[in-house]
Amino acid sequence: MQPVRRTSLIAQVTEQLRAEIRSGRWSVGSRIPTEPELTELTGTGRNTVREAVQALVHAGMLERRQGSGTYVISTSTLGGTLAEYFADAQQRDILELRQALDTTAAALAAQRRDAGDIADLERLLEDRRATWDDNFDAAIEADVQLHRAIVVASHNAVYLEFYDSLLPIIEAVIRSRSEKAGAAYHDEHAELVRAVVDGDPEGAARAANCFLSSLIAEFPDAR
Repeated sequence: MQPVRRTSLIAQVTEQLRAEIRSGRWSVGSRIPTEPELTELTGTGRNTVREAVQALVHAGMLERRQGSGTYVISTSTLGGTLAEYFADAQQRDILELRQALDTTAAALAAQRRDAGDIADLERLLEDRRATWDDNFDAAIEADVQLHRAIVVASHNAVYLEFYDSLLPIIEAVIRSRSEKAGAAYHDEHAELVRAVVDGDPEGAARAANCFLSSLIAEFPDAR
């Protein structure tokens, strides 16, 4: 980030913060720099930074968490709208939507993944496994980012934009299901990643579909 001109300071800082989010340098789920840090990075005052951050909070891209900091919750303003729409959705409905999204993304990722995608997937899979028993929050973050990394590996920008807009509610469902069931599904995630890495679209789609089908089956009385 570069110091900005003094005209339209709030608008310029807001756009710089938005660019950091959209570029992926500040990923969904990550905490952004503090106000003093942002003040130094942009060369502007704390009031300007505060107003810029608040603008993105209102836009649904950032969320302030008391005592913790400000976090990225979406890469677009669409995310805030969808988050409100899905706030009261049933978990089964969200899982069924994920089944369609993740299955297609897995097949595309198996066809299009590159060396960088493979490295990210293998790292996140290991992070998820290593932190599951000792650091639940870190494990959930790795889980969410692992599924997102599969969408990234599909190399479809529109798909990723839509998936990112759903990420807060997807994370909430993953966290809720994991807290209640306690199941880690390490083997299922490893099978999914292996199929993507091996360039097996049918295997990747099958692994994603079977995994989510097993979660959906936990709701036998739905409708």
